[in-house]
Amino acid sequence: MHEILLGKSVEEIKSLLAGLTEKIPSYMAGQIAQWIYKKHAVSFDEMTNISVANREILKENFSLGLVAPSVSRLSKDGTEKFLFDNVETVLIPSKDRLTLCISSQAGCKMNCTFCATGKMGFSRQLSVAEILNQYAFLARDNNITNIVFMGMGEPLDNIFAVMEAIRALTAEWGFALSPRRITVSTIGMLPALCRLIEDTECHIAISLHNAFHTQRLALMPVEKTFNIEEIVELLKNYDWAHQRKLSFEYIMLGGLNDSLLHAKTLWKMVRDLPCHINLIPYNANGTDDFVRSSNSAVEAFCNFLTEKGVSCTVRSSRGEDIEAACGLLATTH
Repeated sequence: MHEILLGKSVEEIKSLLAGLTEKIPSYMAGQIAQWIYKKHAVSFDEMTNISVANREILKENFSLGLVAPSVSRLSKDGTEKFLFDNVETVLIPSKDRLTLCISSQAGCKMNCTFCATGKMGFSRQLSVAEILNQYAFLARDNNITNIVFMGMGEPLDNIFAVMEAIRALTAEWGFALSPRRITVSTIGMLPALCRLIEDTECHIAISLHNAFHTQRLALMPVEKTFNIEEIVELLKNYDWAHQRKLSFEYIMLGGLNDSLLHAKTLWKMVRDLPCHINLIPYNANGTDDFVRSSNSAVEAFCNFLTEKGVSCTVRSSRGEDIEAACGLLATTH
């Protein structure tokens, strides 16, 4: 099994080179990192400033860890979905940005009742390289401006690999993206949430969906272990007043969480936090009886929060026709 280099720092690559029986100069670690992270090479053969002999040694001992998607589907709205070894990734174009929605697990353990990914069950944790591959391969031909960890899986349930992936995405030796271009969405697993907040500068999005404990528990079994009120209290300990953004995701389910009473309860919960509320239209996945909230209910909900001084927008569904919209990612499609 060849050691995978994607995700490794220059110093880590240098250490791996030093362990080879064949002698390779240590400065080559910097060249390799440049090819992986800056020039988006997918093979050692592309590394033309490294001798052919040394490239052969590298091929015998290492793998870049870059794998092309096996399938892609294009939506009528320009959204594109890719399949990487039983994992789905979505590229979402908009007027001023190109957002990549990446996965951290194959499937998911959280079993949220409204989510197709949860219904497919959990297969495996993605490695650091598998997470990074989704960006690295697609960044070759696309000017990706933003990354959201909102694909398949719960990022904080795979905290080590996600943190290592963020390290490579933001480090100067790596892809050198601003952490302000990265958002991690989570149901709020503690204490992994603390680590994410304290050890990165990425934006945080909390999957809330209902401010009532018993009702959230019916939608999200994880509420039994990670209570939303405790999560919100934890978030109050951190500074969200500057460039770092905190948001809450709220899927609008007709007749279940879209009343003005729900809006008022949500407002009371978050009013002491500088945050943004994303209202997300429910996308039917054919595995449950939920319905999308009416436009009038969504508008009233949004207007209530806005009038109370809470930043709130309604997110448009993208890629629904190719099962790429929020809550629809499932490789069983």
